[in-house]
Amino acid sequence: MRITFLGTGTSQGVPVIACPCPICHSKDRRDNRLRSSILIETEEANIVVDTGPDFRYQMLRQNVQKLDAVLFTHGHKDHTAGLDDVRAYNYFQQKDMDVYASDETQDVLKREFQYIFTNADYPGIPQIKMHKIENALFDINGLLILPIRVLHYKLEVFGFRIGDFTYITDANYIASEEMEKAKGSKVLVLNALRHETHMSHFALEEAIAVAKEINAGQTYFTHISHQLGLHHDIENRLPSNMSLAYDGLQLVF
Repeated sequence: MRITFLGTGTSQGVPVIACPCPICHSKDRRDNRLRSSILIETEEANIVVDTGPDFRYQMLRQNVQKLDAVLFTHGHKDHTAGLDDVRAYNYFQQKDMDVYASDETQDVLKREFQYIFTNADYPGIPQIKMHKIENALFDINGLLILPIRVLHYKLEVFGFRIGDFTYITDANYIASEEMEKAKGSKVLVLNALRHETHMSHFALEEAIAVAKEINAGQTYFTHISHQLGLHHDIENRLPSNMSLAYDGLQLVF
């Protein structure tokens, strides 16, 4: 399995030309973060988790030639806004795109992309085959995926465990029974927004505490805002088995 971090930032973390902050003007490419998303490549399937506003550029940047499915963690715009651009894969692969989402997230997609679901015969629009995610094991082309339900303030969000890899973003609470699902992972990816506490995201110290409880072999933090600081400054302060993820980072295991 190969994991590529397509984006590790937030809408507060994307470089802005006019912004005077050191993150926007950093020469370290690891500080140049697009909206959070990953590509999972296995023998069974190529899967993207979330299609944010940067989805098209992310796929071009990584030269992703094949895409079997999209998994959605939740329905917020910074995780869904790029869905329209799956149409290129419809065209080249000549088949519908399998999209997996909870009922609540499906409602958001159907509202935000009404034309996809109400004008199915209109030429050129994305062709979507929707699948419901519940809090139970499911598979894509035989690849087993275990949802992990977390809270993003009051919104339910799904993380996912695939084999020895667990991905959780946009969380500030994980119930003990859901935390158990992540234990034993070789690699954990977890959101860490900034240093100060936040109503719907783990702050860095909170994320470190959760990572210690899950006790994966290696933890990477994602969904990083400018308020966290420069990559090399934070990286040097983290425990030895924890790191900041960055756009383009690839893990193979």
